[in-house]
Amino acid sequence: MDHADENVFIDPSARVDRGAELGRGVHVGPWCWVGPQVRLGDGCRLDSMVRLDGDLRIGSGNHFHHGAVAGTAPQDLKYRGAPSQVVIGEGNVFREYCTVNRATAEGEVTRIGSFCLVMAYAHIAHNCVVGDHVILANSANLAGHVEMGDYAIIGGVTP
Repeated sequence: MDHADENVFIDPSARVDRGAELGRGVHVGPWCWVGPQVRLGDGCRLDSMVRLDGDLRIGSGNHFHHGAVAGTAPQDLKYRGAPSQVVIGEGNVFREYCTVNRATAEGEVTRIGSFCLVMAYAHIAHNCVVGDHVILANSANLAGHVEMGDYAIIGGVTP
């Protein structure tokens, strides 16, 4: 897909598959990877070395910081390559090296609401449902199938 008419910036070192759909005003920084099934909403920003892959739907105004990864295969021994998805709302911030995995079974979804803050090294596993305005502090990890309500906060690296 040609993004020249959509006010999209793609760093020359980034790899954006022709099948990816990028909204208006998207910024793709150095050494990023955007796979063929990724749909990025308007005004999203990918800093350096971000990887977005798999069937991934991202709303407008999301910011992925250095090394963030979303839409990759689940870390689940039951996973056999079935098509699954991640759906992310709008206005979220994904800090350095956080990860978000797709769901495990065909047709299932890992879902993140809007206006969340996912801090550095946090992990959102397969089939999780994260509400709006949620904060996952540094290194907080959600196992598969966890559901977090709106405005929930989880501290990271706590005993």
